[in-house]
Amino acid sequence: IEESLEDLRYNNIVIATDADVDGMHIRLLLITFFLQFFPEVIKEGHLYILQTPLFRVRNKKETIYCYSEQERRDAIEKLSGKPEITRFKGLGEISPDEFVHFIGDDIRLDPVMLDKDKSIEELLSFYMGKNTPSRQEFIIENLKVELDAVEE
Repeated sequence: IEESLEDLRYNNIVIATDADVDGMHIRLLLITFFLQFFPEVIKEGHLYILQTPLFRVRNKKETIYCYSEQERRDAIEKLSGKPEITRFKGLGEISPDEFVHFIGDDIRLDPVMLDKDKSIEELLSFYMGKNTPSRQEFIIENLKVELDAVEE
């Protein structure tokens, strides 16, 4: 990609990290790398983030991977009875045999997109600069928290 995007081998670059705070930090660092050195990869829509499942809900006949609490509740209802529920804490807990089930046709990718109103320099300055109080305020105002429901 140093020369041109014409030679991208697979057309897309996918960032796969855990869906926790550490994983988010790694994503930010990788996105910053591309913004700094290869902004065209993002501008041309080649950078994606892999969504990884938070839960596996299964019975003896079917396995459903869930990416939210709502999907988990729907899967429990669909499978009825007492299905086995596994909470994934990270990619390391997902075996290669299972990983293949959610990177095939049902892969969930979030595109990394640029705000057309901001320059790359502004973005890098905001997310990686010395403006800690304003960045902290932005994070707090935009934070979305999803709590695990307690099963009875």
